[in-house]
Amino acid sequence: MRILIVEDDQRLTRLMAQVLGEEHFTVDVAHEGDTGLDLALRGMYDFAIVDWMLPGLDGPSLCRAARQARVPTALLMLTARGQVEERVAGLDSGADDYLVKPFAFDELLARLRALGRRFNVPGGGGAELRCGELALDQRAHLARRGDLPLSLTATEWKLLECLLRHPGQVFTRQQILDYAWSYEHDVLLSMVDVYVSYLRHKLNAGGRPDLIQTVRGVGYRLVPDHV
Repeated sequence: MRILIVEDDQRLTRLMAQVLGEEHFTVDVAHEGDTGLDLALRGMYDFAIVDWMLPGLDGPSLCRAARQARVPTALLMLTARGQVEERVAGLDSGADDYLVKPFAFDELLARLRALGRRFNVPGGGGAELRCGELALDQRAHLARRGDLPLSLTATEWKLLECLLRHPGQVFTRQQILDYAWSYEHDVLLSMVDVYVSYLRHKLNAGGRPDLIQTVRGVGYRLVPDHV
């Protein structure tokens, strides 16, 4: 699962990123509102944790803009503001839940799990992404196709996770690059094709049918009815 943290407190951001990374989230970070909105509008996140007070665009404005653009990401507002009126204002801006600082990380994780169940986020209510006999156990960080364990590199894991989030959906090479390489600027688009080839080799071991379909001129998709 992929999560965006938009928070200007860099120490808190590092702590959240560490905790969420240990829970096998892929974490992207922005320290000001305009950058956070730009990332959110790309539509690649299951969750976004958004601070109320941010340099530039504030948290409620970010949430409103994301909702106006129909971004499906589950939004958790994070702030020191605790009065009822302010909580209501945060929720009315488009946030789906509200967590007041200071908070326990166990509560943060519990709220993310609850949001995952509400929004039917793949893996949000459980630890496994699955399509037919293909499965990613996110908590144990194990991948398998039927009874065949898959030994995946970190990039191959993210690539498969991207496709497995929405079986049948076509992902462009740029979308896959953004997901698997976390917006690194020095990665060539052609690397997507290279790593799809690596992943196919592992998924198709033993002559099994190919699960990844190339959509010419666009990108790739995982084809459920080929399992």
